Amino acid sequence: MPAASNPTNAVSSDLFLQGCCLPAAWADAAQWRILETDFGLGSNFVAAWHAWRADPRRPRLLHYVAVVGHAPDLQELVRAAQHSPELASLSQMLSAQAWGLLPGIHRLGFEQGQVLLTLCIGDAQSMLRKERWRVDAVFASSTAQLEASDGPKALARCCERGARLVAPERSAPVQGALVQAGFQIAPPAAESGNAGPLHATFEPHWEPRTRATRTATTQPVQAARCAVIGAGIAGAAVAASLARRGWQVQVLDAADVAAAGASGLPVGLFAPHISPDDNVFSRVSRAGVRATLEQGCRLLQTGTDWQPSGVLERRPGDLLGLPAGWAAGAGADWSHAADAAQLHAAGLPAESPACWHARAGWVRPQNLVEKLLNMPGIRLSAHSHVAQLSRLPTSEGEVWQLRDAKGALLAEAELVVLAAGPSCNALVQTLGLAPLPLDVVRGQLSWGLQDAGLALPPFPVNGKGALVGNVPIAGERLAWHAGSTFERGRAELPLDPQEQRAAHEVNFANLQQLLPQASQQLAGNFADGTPGLKSWTGVRCTSPDRLPIVGPLAAGTLPGLWVSTAMGARGLTRAILCGELLAARLHGEPLPLEARLARSMGTERLAPP
Repeated sequence: MPAASNPTNAVSSDLFLQGCCLPAAWADAAQWRILETDFGLGSNFVAAWHAWRADPRRPRLLHYVAVVGHAPDLQELVRAAQHSPELASLSQMLSAQAWGLLPGIHRLGFEQGQVLLTLCIGDAQSMLRKERWRVDAVFASSTAQLEASDGPKALARCCERGARLVAPERSAPVQGALVQAGFQIAPPAAESGNAGPLHATFEPHWEPRTRATRTATTQPVQAARCAVIGAGIAGAAVAASLARRGWQVQVLDAADVAAAGASGLPVGLFAPHISPDDNVFSRVSRAGVRATLEQGCRLLQTGTDWQPSGVLERRPGDLLGLPAGWAAGAGADWSHAADAAQLHAAGLPAESPACWHARAGWVRPQNLVEKLLNMPGIRLSAHSHVAQLSRLPTSEGEVWQLRDAKGALLAEAELVVLAAGPSCNALVQTLGLAPLPLDVVRGQLSWGLQDAGLALPPFPVNGKGALVGNVPIAGERLAWHAGSTFERGRAELPLDPQEQRAAHEVNFANLQQLLPQASQQLAGNFADGTPGLKSWTGVRCTSPDRLPIVGPLAAGTLPGLWVSTAMGARGLTRAILCGELLAARLHGEPLPLEARLARSMGTERLAPP
């Protein structure tokens, strides 16, 4: 295959691949994980991706983890690859996703989610120390990592036994440090002497310490059968992530259709959260938005299923909430102060404090759930109310059995994932486990058909409440949506007529503050007794720290029982990310975000100190 040029590397991409015995080494593997210590312009990633594409025995998933000090300018890679149509196409796809690369970890997905680039912006030594990836091959494209005092040991901590390492050049000190870290050095080629590239294999004479952490299982599992309880966005996202990894997934829900609970609202928003200190909540939201955009672009039809148009956020007072210096860097790709044209389109005065979230928009959740559940390997079982869980021994190992209230067997699987929102606790407690700290929040959305000539903002606006207009529904009609209300601790459904009217009043009052001009146009719709005013009500599930809960439950005593819940009011921003996080933890893969952010969402944080 043609080699992509990379002026930052002294070894060609072909030699890196050949030095790691690729593609032969990954033949028929469930996954293969490559670590590159200096991403450079991305030529080695593109070459590995190209080799994966061309190989009929390629692994189901290719993970490529790369570290780079600063966000790369990939236009140079695109220009360098013009001599090869195949590499040029891949380089352009990579460049198109290389936006908003703030310091930290960014997960970029290609090939229907089967090629995953974990791009890490920051100091390589610090990243290796904090993340502790598990990899099968190392492209030490920068010798600086090998020459660092703890460099070879840091790489050894990431390597599986048998992992191959290739570096541009060899030196006696580096070779000695690698041997001490457990690597065996291959002799140089006769024609190159000591000037050629370095080849090594991680084969220590001792048994490496376990890499068990709070965000990874000690032994990655093999794909088998999984039962997901809950057919909302959380359950559908988990099912899709596991199905891509070869699982046979049965999704069970008590309702007669998918997305019958909180995921059944007519339209919802996905958008990043901002904070002056760029806190955990904000960083998780950005990782979630990127995951939603990646899968949305593959699965959804623009203008019908979703519209990634951007979202305008009204801010209180003059506090935009953006970190200092945000506008001068990659943060501006995500959010920035709204400009005069955006404020005018929303019908707001030019001095209004507001942020523009460029990577945001609206989604019809039911459509997204439907597309996720339609992936190969997933089967939906409606009218299936799981009331009993039990783990039983079989001739091939232990399995979970799921039964209804009468004891009828509904499903049998090696893995069970609870993704049923507040209903998770009913099953958790039947197993003798402490209930999850889940809070319920009831909300009503007000909506109606748009009259001809109604000029609503061409993009969603949120703040205290939200307005999403111009959403296509049946036929050629458009609809507007305002709300929703936020009633903590209330789960009673349906609302009686008086409660419905009160909720409509709250939504209209919030709309008047959010968008005075639009509220005047919609005032007639909220008049008492207006037949065209419609509502949708659901119950969301959240945690005390407002972050999702993802991970194993009682892994020591009840293996194979996991949970993904507490998406709160940001399910469309978080659910896809949580599905990928659960699958990555289960399989010992590189995580789709920083380990500390994964820990902030993990079930382990709920354990008593």
